[in-house]
Amino acid sequence: MFFRQRPAANATLSYLFGCAGLQKAVAVDVVAGDEDWFIEEAQRAGAHIVHVIDTHVHADHYSGGLELARRAGAPYHLHESNQGRVGFDFSPLREGQRLEAGNVVVDIIHTPGHTPDSVCLAVRDLRRGDEPWFVITGDTLFVGAVGRPDLAGQEREMAAQLYDTLHSKLLSLSPELEIYPGHQAGSACGAGLSGKPASTIGFEKRFNPMLSMSRDDFVAALTAEIPPQPADMARIVEANLRGVVPEAALV
Repeated sequence: MFFRQRPAANATLSYLFGCAGLQKAVAVDVVAGDEDWFIEEAQRAGAHIVHVIDTHVHADHYSGGLELARRAGAPYHLHESNQGRVGFDFSPLREGQRLEAGNVVVDIIHTPGHTPDSVCLAVRDLRRGDEPWFVITGDTLFVGAVGRPDLAGQEREMAAQLYDTLHSKLLSLSPELEIYPGHQAGSACGAGLSGKPASTIGFEKRFNPMLSMSRDDFVAALTAEIPPQPADMARIVEANLRGVVPEAALV
């Protein structure tokens, strides 16, 4: 397996990984303007991009996922709840679905809470074994923090849903499993994010303060001091729903 983590605009972390032996790659949470980097890095690895995934419809940056998918001739994936919501065709993701990229496979985990359409990606390298090696957690679980619950409105209901998602779907995974989030310190998508761009399930269970609370305390804490919403959030969401990136965003 090859693996690349790309720090991008707005403290976003994007990913490219795959199977060099069978020449297939997966791109995740691509920021608009970074498409060339993904194509060039895949070429350096001797692979071509066969899946492009956004872990949710982003509110803090313009997505380059649809454009990269078009240029790579690959399917563009979002969670199936976006059917009828976005203005373009995409390949829908569902809970438990498996995507293949050679010896690398990606299992889809639907993780609503930050947004209703959020997904996490459990990644396996079948040459090493059939257990997940790492999880790309999008904006659901960060290093030292969790995703904000207010971007879709109904923040208390979404916070409760995020608690249930974390405890039923992520914290039950093996403690040694690595996590790679969608943002690091400096992002508006959560409060208290660490500058460290990776962790493990076990370390977060021990030291992430949000993960040791009761459900009621979690909801109260997460909704007590919500950071300001990302600048131009409404415009960014609308553009990502339409699949059109303003020219000014690419300068």
